Amino acid sequence: MLNPAASLPLADSPELQQALAQANLPTLLAVYVHLSHDAAMLDRFADCIRPAFAPVPTSIPDDLAADLRGKLHHLLVTGEGLATGAPDDALFQRIMSVMVGEPVEQEFIELAFDQCGFRPWIDRSALPGRASRPANFKVLVIGAGMTGMAAATKLEEAGYDYVVIEKNAEVGGTWYENRYPGVGVDTPSHFYSFSWEIWPDWHHYHPQGADMQRYMVEVADKYGLRRNVQFNTRVETLVYDEASGMWTVTVRRLDGRTEDLVVNAVINGHGPVNRFKWPDIPGLADFNGPVVHTADWPADLDLKGKRVAVIGTAASAAQLVGAIAPEVASLTVYQRTPHWVIHNPEIADEVSAGMQWALRNIPGFKEWFRFKVYWAAADGLFANVLQDPAWAGNDLAVSELNEMTRQYALSYLHQKFADRPDLIEKLTPDFPIFSKRIVLDNGWFDALLRPNVTLENKGIARILPNGIEAKDGSVFECDVIVCATGFNVAKMLGNLTVKGIGGRDLGAEWGEEDARSYMGMCVPGYPNYFHTVGPNSAPNHAAGQNLISECQVNWIIEALDRVTEAGAKSFEVTEQAYDDWNRKVEARMPQMIWSHPRASSYYMNSKRRIFLSWPWRLVDFFNETRAPAEGSYVLHR
Repeated sequence: MLNPAASLPLADSPELQQALAQANLPTLLAVYVHLSHDAAMLDRFADCIRPAFAPVPTSIPDDLAADLRGKLHHLLVTGEGLATGAPDDALFQRIMSVMVGEPVEQEFIELAFDQCGFRPWIDRSALPGRASRPANFKVLVIGAGMTGMAAATKLEEAGYDYVVIEKNAEVGGTWYENRYPGVGVDTPSHFYSFSWEIWPDWHHYHPQGADMQRYMVEVADKYGLRRNVQFNTRVETLVYDEASGMWTVTVRRLDGRTEDLVVNAVINGHGPVNRFKWPDIPGLADFNGPVVHTADWPADLDLKGKRVAVIGTAASAAQLVGAIAPEVASLTVYQRTPHWVIHNPEIADEVSAGMQWALRNIPGFKEWFRFKVYWAAADGLFANVLQDPAWAGNDLAVSELNEMTRQYALSYLHQKFADRPDLIEKLTPDFPIFSKRIVLDNGWFDALLRPNVTLENKGIARILPNGIEAKDGSVFECDVIVCATGFNVAKMLGNLTVKGIGGRDLGAEWGEEDARSYMGMCVPGYPNYFHTVGPNSAPNHAAGQNLISECQVNWIIEALDRVTEAGAKSFEVTEQAYDDWNRKVEARMPQMIWSHPRASSYYMNSKRRIFLSWPWRLVDFFNETRAPAEGSYVLHR
């Protein structure tokens, strides 16, 4: 249980004064009421704070803000007015509702307690009477990215022996590999982190790639994760032995040697976005200059003064183009389809010194700010992706709210390109907003207005040794080609071979693009194999991959606990549970925006089956993954 009062009083200082002046006011309100239980202050603010995307913005009168700052300052430096104990659940819920400007229903409270660090759901190392895990029970984790590091941290806490196999030389996964200029994160910084390690040191409200990697490295250092990681090693094959209930995992070391590791369970955390995809364009291999992918950026690549072609206009391309446009001689961007672009005014904002001090030093501030960010960036957006059967507007939206969001994006597009109707025509999508991944503008639109930048949407005919020929016959001569062409998400096993009971081959069953599982984790016939971030577990309505990863890791450890506590060999989801789950997902998908007739995205396969997306809210995933449902699995003895 978080006890902010334990660090009070604070010394009065210029830093505290600056923090109170600069820090987010609704969060200061939440901290004050948490510490004082002064619910009357909530009543005074309730009519001033609006939801994040309300047409009328939050507006707090200066005298009310000054009163809050004065009261909180007095409490922090003297301790006077400090209540005894934590707020009860009703007051917690009231604080949450007022600070975000709309009702926070009871169903969200447990998630908020856990994800914001107020009351972590479970610390298995502190459970009274918890038996130690068998010394001969070993878990292998594939990957030291966000999910793999979550698994390592929680396995350690739960007392399991484990090893992490990581193909790179350092932890971080996506954020170790992606180093292209401008690389950043759509998810707000103060939510995109582990709930047990809420970081106060972000430089920007949306993390840049280097900041994200620094966070990963600091977490690895703090929790001592590297001692269990085997770096520069790839997993190639997993084979299950039914008699022993063990997996033989063949790994390949950096020098080419292979080795077999025998373990009880495997948690695959290799993720869907580390197998980048080259475009299928004739002549690509014949280009005379460098051809690079954003996900494999050469450290020594210098684009200053060069003629550059960028293939692609999704999130990575938009970030890259905004960063390199001012320094290149000329830049042509090749667009296949336009993407909806959202103006987020804080996308590039630095976190002020006062705000950073508040996050580091004011008790409870970082936890309450994390809740505020979660609410605005995650489930608060879910209504955009749910089709309203009563919607009778146009076929470019699925509900009134979705149409309002589309109009917001259109307004921004028309404002930015008021003098460039040609770009408005090229950049206006013909599908509902949120039916595929949106782009947050961080210099993308400004770059397209530069005289040295051209947006080409006629399609690429072929790559020439000296440039790119468009389908209309025009040629752009260039020195460097950058492919911002995404990842092979649909082939979820990548090149990994997984053999289950009776020699079943998961790669053959899933094929190139038709992965299915139970809860994005389990497949019958593959006991004690857990495929995280798997089919239909991606939060494609908003931010939240960190929450999904944590929930899956917690569920997996609960499953392993059932194995070890029963003295069993392995855990296997039943065919019935697997079938029921997939039928439930398939019945839900027609209600979602991703199934709209105009939608086309990497969330779906070539047959238009939505294989990637979780079609409910994050809170639903949180609630579904507290523990394996009785009757949904069998234990092999």
